[in-house]
Amino acid sequence: MNIKVISRNVGYALLVSALFMFLSILVSLSRGNDSALAALMISFTITFIVGIFPFIFVRKTPEITMKDGFMIIVLSWLLSFVFGMLPYALWGGPFSVENAWFESVSGFTATGATILENVEMLPDSLLFWRSSTHFIGGLGVVVFLLLVIPNSSQMRLRLTNMELSSLSKQGYNSRSNRTVWIFTCVYFAILAASFLSYLLCGMKPFDALNHAMSVTATGGFSTKNASIGAFDSVAVDLVTMVFMVLSSLHFGMIYAVFVTKSMKPLKNDVFRFYAGVLVVLSVIVTISLKVNGIEQTWGASALSGAFHVISYASTSGFGIADNSAWPVLPSSLLLFAGICCGMAGSTTGGLKADRVLLLFKEVRYHIKQTIHPASVNEVRVNGKVVRQDDVAPHILYIALYMAVVILSVSLTLFFDRGNQYALPATISSLGNVGPAIGDLGVMGNFGAQAAGAKFMYTVDMFLGRVEIYPVLAVLMMLFNRRTK
Repeated sequence: MNIKVISRNVGYALLVSALFMFLSILVSLSRGNDSALAALMISFTITFIVGIFPFIFVRKTPEITMKDGFMIIVLSWLLSFVFGMLPYALWGGPFSVENAWFESVSGFTATGATILENVEMLPDSLLFWRSSTHFIGGLGVVVFLLLVIPNSSQMRLRLTNMELSSLSKQGYNSRSNRTVWIFTCVYFAILAASFLSYLLCGMKPFDALNHAMSVTATGGFSTKNASIGAFDSVAVDLVTMVFMVLSSLHFGMIYAVFVTKSMKPLKNDVFRFYAGVLVVLSVIVTISLKVNGIEQTWGASALSGAFHVISYASTSGFGIADNSAWPVLPSSLLLFAGICCGMAGSTTGGLKADRVLLLFKEVRYHIKQTIHPASVNEVRVNGKVVRQDDVAPHILYIALYMAVVILSVSLTLFFDRGNQYALPATISSLGNVGPAIGDLGVMGNFGAQAAGAKFMYTVDMFLGRVEIYPVLAVLMMLFNRRTK
C-alpha cells in the first residue's frame, strides 16, 4: 500500500468536513455567536490542519492500486466520523464520547438515528452541522474527493469503480468519469428544488435548507423534535413525500428523463417493482391504521401510511406521527420496506430494490427449471438477459447482508442482554433507515440504548453505507499483512 497516495486522498475528505464546519461557524456568527461557536472553531482548526498536512509534506503521485483505493474509501469514511464527532463532543450537553460518535456516524451515513431527546435544544450552528453531515454523506465523501481529481486521471477511474457498485453504475449509459458528475448534478438539483418547495410551503429559510439537505441525502435529521409533523402542514408532508421518492430513484434514470424529455426511462422493471412495493405496502398499512383505530379518518390513515412507508423505503426516516404504538402488521411492513429500500444509484441504503427484484426473478427461474428441466428459461431485466454468473454476486450479497444482520443482533444481545429492539434496530441501522419500531420509532431516540449496542449500530450503519465488500477487502488486506 502506498501511504502517500492514501494520506493525500484522505486529506481531501477531511478538508470537505472542514469546509462545512467553517460554514457552521458562519451560521453561529450570524446567530450572535451561539453556544457552539468555540466547539466549531476548535473542530475546524483541528480538522483543517490534519486534512492539509499531507498536501504540505507529501509529494503528489498519480499512482493508485486496488488496495490503495479500498483503503482510501474506508479511511475517508472512518476519519470523517472521527473528526465529525468533535463539534458534538466539544459542545457537551448530552454528547458523551459514545453519543457524539453515534450522532456523527448516523449523520455521515445518512442514517438519521439520534441519541437526542430534545433536538431543539441545540444551537442553530450545531443543527446545521448535523444536516451538513447528511449532505456530505449522501453525496459520499469519496464522491467529493472525485470531484477534485482531474477527469483524465487513472486514479479517478479506479476510485469511481470502487465507490459506486456495479448496480449503481447500470443505467447511466455513460463513462465512469461522467457518472460522478451526473450523480452530483442530480443531487444538487434535488437539493435546490426541495429547498424552494419548502420555502413555498411556508418554512423558514433555515428549516427549509436543513430539511432539504436531509431529504436529498435520505437522511432524516430534522430541526424539530416532532420531525416533519412539527410543521402540521399537509403541503409540507406531500412535498417531503415527493422528494423522498425522487431521492430514492436511480439518479441516472432521473437525468435521462430530463435530458431526453421523455418518460421512457421510467419504463424499466426495477422502477415498476419499486413503485409497486410502495403502493402495495401503503395500501396495507393504511387499512391497518384505520381498522385498528390509530387514525380516525381514511384520509389521515392514507397520508400517515403512505408517508411512513416511503420514509422507511427511501431510508429517509422522517415522521409525521408517533408510530411507537402501531400494531404488529404495519410495523413489520415498515421493517420490510427498510430491508428492500430504494433503487441502486440513489442515496438510499438497504439491499436495494434492484437486488430484491433479481432475487425474485432468480427464484422464479429455478422453480421453472425444476418443473420443466428440458425447457429454456432466462432471467431478464429490462428485456435483457442476465447471465447466471452476473446474478450470483448479487444473491451472494443478499446472503452476506442477512449474515451480518444475524451476527450483529447476536453481538448486540451480548452487550445488552435485555435489548428487545436488537433485531429491528439492527435492520434499521444496516439499511441506513434511522428509526426502527416501538420506542425507537420515528419520534423516539437511541439515547437509552447501552453503549455496546450503540457501537454495534454504528458498525451496521457503516457497513450499510459502503455496502460491506470494501470493509471486508480492507480487513482481508490487513489480516494478510499480519500473517506474512
